[in-house]
Amino acid sequence: MKQNYVILTDSSCDLPAELARQLEIAVLPLTLTLGGKEYANYLDGREIGFSQFYHRIRQGETATTSAANVEGYCSMMEPFLREGQDILLLVFSSGLSSTYQAAAMAVEELSAQYPERKLAAVDTRCASMGQGLLVYLAAKKRAEGKTMEEVRAWAEEEKFHLCHWFTVDDLMYLKRGGRLNAATALVGTALGIKPVLHIDDDGHLINVGKARGRRGALTALVDRMAELAVDPEKNPVFISHGDCLDDAKMVEKLVKQRLGVKEVVISYVGPVIGAHTGPGVVALFFLGRER
Repeated sequence: MKQNYVILTDSSCDLPAELARQLEIAVLPLTLTLGGKEYANYLDGREIGFSQFYHRIRQGETATTSAANVEGYCSMMEPFLREGQDILLLVFSSGLSSTYQAAAMAVEELSAQYPERKLAAVDTRCASMGQGLLVYLAAKKRAEGKTMEEVRAWAEEEKFHLCHWFTVDDLMYLKRGGRLNAATALVGTALGIKPVLHIDDDGHLINVGKARGRRGALTALVDRMAELAVDPEKNPVFISHGDCLDDAKMVEKLVKQRLGVKEVVISYVGPVIGAHTGPGVVALFFLGRER
């Protein structure tokens, strides 16, 4: 029996808009400021197209982002509550943003106003299509007839098996975000060193390795998957990219050839995440023994 509750996430999940629509996932758009103008980051790029965004920051424009606020969550959730629906929120990592804190406060506020409804927020400790993959799998569980409580419990456990591995093309974006010091970024750029990064159990971005050259870094992502993946031939794999589709397709080819992966979804790293990772980021997401 199909369950009647809403799965709500935010646009840092970077899911393809059509996939989110098919799975009936509600998505709160986060915001960014570029060229002095604020844009909502809708999954369909209706306010700022993804390729347009990357073109502009390649030209030297600086993008800044802000977390969702309590009012934004409340205005998104109230129509569902008035219709008599319960809501499960799967929210951007608290290790990277205060978005989860806003969601939790909104849940507390609305629970008092609608005591007959069930609301719950999960700190996914995930980002980009790692968050998207968790949301995708949660929606599949709902479609199988799992209750909101069952899906919430599943998500709280499964999030620690949602592996995020990625590399960036330009170290200076990470330096601006405080993830690398200036000297490391300058030396790495001069030597063609590419970082290999992941998101840990606390939802923080961690620099864990390096590779020589772009192809070496992309191959290193697949090497990590080979070490950690659980049943890669049976489970979906998500790949996101910062306006570098050919590189994402190279990773797709490698995971299919080496690991027998059959289901792959490729999508853009949206502007909210892309503001911090820059053009050329490639990220690989899969289910593993551990993060």
